[in-house]
Amino acid sequence: MPNVTTLAPPLCQPTPGALQVKQPLCGRRTGSPTMLLLHRAVVLGLRQTCRFKSFPSRLCIQACSTNDSFQPQGPSLTFSRDDCSTRRWRVMGALLGLGAVLAYQDHRCRAVQELPRREEIKSPRIYTREEVKSHRSPETRIWVTLGSEVFDVTEFVDLHPGGSSKLMLAAGGPLEPFWALYAVHNQSHVREILAQYKIGELSPEDKLPSTLETSDPYADDPVRHPVLKVNSQRPFNAEPPPELLTENYITPNPIFFTRNHLPVPNLDPVTYRLHIVGPRGQSLSLSLDDLYQFPKHEITVTLQCAGNRRSEMSQLKEVRGLEWSIGAISTARWAGARLCDVLAKAGHQLCETEAHVCFEGLDSDPTGTAYGASIPLSRAMNPEAEVLLAYEMNGQPLPRDHGFPVRVVVPGVVGARHVKWLGKVSVEPEESYSHWQRRDYKGFSPSVDWDTVDFDSAPSIQELPVQSAITEPKDGEMVESGEVTVKGYAWSGGGRAVIRVDVSLDGGLTWQVAELDGEEQCPRKAWAWRLWQLQAHVPAEKKELNIVCKAVDDSYNVQPDTVAPIWNLRGVLSNAWHRVYVRVAP
Repeated sequence: MPNVTTLAPPLCQPTPGALQVKQPLCGRRTGSPTMLLLHRAVVLGLRQTCRFKSFPSRLCIQACSTNDSFQPQGPSLTFSRDDCSTRRWRVMGALLGLGAVLAYQDHRCRAVQELPRREEIKSPRIYTREEVKSHRSPETRIWVTLGSEVFDVTEFVDLHPGGSSKLMLAAGGPLEPFWALYAVHNQSHVREILAQYKIGELSPEDKLPSTLETSDPYADDPVRHPVLKVNSQRPFNAEPPPELLTENYITPNPIFFTRNHLPVPNLDPVTYRLHIVGPRGQSLSLSLDDLYQFPKHEITVTLQCAGNRRSEMSQLKEVRGLEWSIGAISTARWAGARLCDVLAKAGHQLCETEAHVCFEGLDSDPTGTAYGASIPLSRAMNPEAEVLLAYEMNGQPLPRDHGFPVRVVVPGVVGARHVKWLGKVSVEPEESYSHWQRRDYKGFSPSVDWDTVDFDSAPSIQELPVQSAITEPKDGEMVESGEVTVKGYAWSGGGRAVIRVDVSLDGGLTWQVAELDGEEQCPRKAWAWRLWQLQAHVPAEKKELNIVCKAVDDSYNVQPDTVAPIWNLRGVLSNAWHRVYVRVAP
């Protein structure tokens, strides 16, 4: 805390033995308002006069004045023995003038005396960047800067919505590189929260480096298709509109849903290298041409984000995360080398003890922290699991938004494990220590909130539950009477095939079975979705329809009917019956 300077005593103080004037009791409200005001002015004036040794001598006004030329003299109170009434009014007038002058000067005197105190309050403590840098732990306090301001965020670290580890990345330094990555911070309420922790300013000689002020980590992001519904620009996250989502069994590359956590790297395919850490410390360094030498394997796989349909959970109760609708899911034909072949080449094999294959991307934040995830070694080494190091998507090189030049594709597993822009693969005794493996993408009871959540108590999401959604008609749409066509998708994690989709037009009172379209799927290797549709009769008296769908997989898992029992604070694993409400044209 800054040192507090002790203020000198006021320049104008009462002198011992000076004339004391007592004000009559306030309860005596007699006389006219004019006389009352006059009385108050006189008393105030006399009170000021009592501060000086002589009355009416030269007044101590100059000392309190900021104007050296202002040297008023005390008015004389001497008068001749004229009419008594006249004398009284003269005395009153003199005292009134004296009171007004002294009251004004007292105000100015007090203002001058208070000026250092006000300047002290308004003038923030000044710190250097070196001082800020030394505050990087709870023991030394955790300081950060934003622009020219300094903040002590020690008490806020554990409350940070993105996790304490994310905020600690900025400890002792500027927030700008991290706020540039996550545009959600550029909101007024976030600034208001931060303002509560301000402790001072940076030294003017220690300004923010221009590279941090002007650099834009997203400036080189690729151009996206305008039809995509954008959930966040920085990092870019978007989904296709429902009516296009099931237009084709294979989702076209430009409208495949995009889930990015960091800026998109721009990698040179010629210099690209994938590092595979071997069991005894040796590594393989593989170029794209090296990967092409492995047997090429092709599979059709549906990718779904853990937060797909999160918006339905947030309608029940607030959750933290992107407001995905039903479009955080897409299907593509992927081609590349089997992960098991590449790991075997590096010398890895199945072991009796638990092990995990950890993936690290080449997308990173300004500290060099990369996106990472892991899957069990048993899945990675199983040829039947068909885990790919993919370099093609729908017969073309991977688009930049989808991991060019190489990404992981893990059939039947949540999209968060399909690491893009793959740079490193290693086998470890424990799962990845990445934030997105340990502190995100986990499910909890509806009773768990952000004050009680323990991420270590829950396993990381791998296989996803059975899912389905209606893509046509849209919620709120007007449909023709007589017959309605309902379309949608259904999928289940872990290779479990969808065997049935039930559709209701009356909110679940009665059901009809939809027709399944798409590729036939092998048992336990049903990696892709099934599209479905139903043509149903609409009773003449119906004015509106409450359309519901639910899917059943080959383990007879079925979707829950409502959101409430599966609600969780991160809004993941949202797979309740999907509902749309439509009106029927008269």
